[in-house]
Amino acid sequence: MASSSGSVALAEKLQGLNGLFAIHKKKGPTSADVLNLLKTKLLKEAGIKQHPMKRKKQILKLGHGGTLDSAASGVLVVGIGKGTKMLSGMLSCSKKYTTVGEFGKATDTFDALGTVTEVQSYDHITKDDLESTLKKFRGNIMQTPPIYSALKQNGQRLSCLVKKGEAVEAKPARPVVVFSLSVQDYNPPLFTLNVECGGGFYVRSLVNDLGKELSSCAHVKELIRTKQGPFTLDEHALQEEKWTIVEIVKAVESGVQLIPSEVACKKLKIDSQDDSEQVKEAT
Repeated sequence: MASSSGSVALAEKLQGLNGLFAIHKKKGPTSADVLNLLKTKLLKEAGIKQHPMKRKKQILKLGHGGTLDSAASGVLVVGIGKGTKMLSGMLSCSKKYTTVGEFGKATDTFDALGTVTEVQSYDHITKDDLESTLKKFRGNIMQTPPIYSALKQNGQRLSCLVKKGEAVEAKPARPVVVFSLSVQDYNPPLFTLNVECGGGFYVRSLVNDLGKELSSCAHVKELIRTKQGPFTLDEHALQEEKWTIVEIVKAVESGVQLIPSEVACKKLKIDSQDDSEQVKEAT
């Protein structure tokens, strides 16, 4: 058991942290759930008790830079202390994903968690067809966000309103950018894509739209965010066993060195192959 002086030192170290770091979000929990789990672990390690009735008084300020679907895994960028003010920049920076889609079935959520709403043949789709169709989804395009999303209507998330059975208006198509998009594997009905995109882009909508373009339908079976801004899954995202004060201090210090390299995140050039989650604070 840590000494009282040791606990005080940890608490001071934790509460003095300001910056950004990345954690690995597992498939299953929401981004908010993961953030609250992280906060609980850190406060417990530091020996700090937060009264449930005094949540407005932030003992430890944490936030994440963009919601990652509960069915998805990968990089979740976290801001701590004054670092939460830097999270808005993470929303506009580039992100990389690897996704496994399935042709032949559409769902209401556009992923495997939803209810199947349509079944179509996919036997006619060749790898060449798939690769050729991807050309339409590279560069600056218009995309309609899914109804099951973190976008809000009257202050409430669309996904929550739909689950309550309330009427929800689909958000209009909006401009998004796809820097690169390629086929990693094709084994019908499954296909694997690598995507690099800008802020506000939904991989679920991409896969759903791709199915329609190929005279079929499709949904996301698996989604992994491999990069957000300068933070990569392999190099920077802390696994849950490393959600400790010491490891996060190191990660925040490393993050200070990483951020300048992404200053031009909004100025990425469209990939040469082109032919033409919302900042959330822990409660």
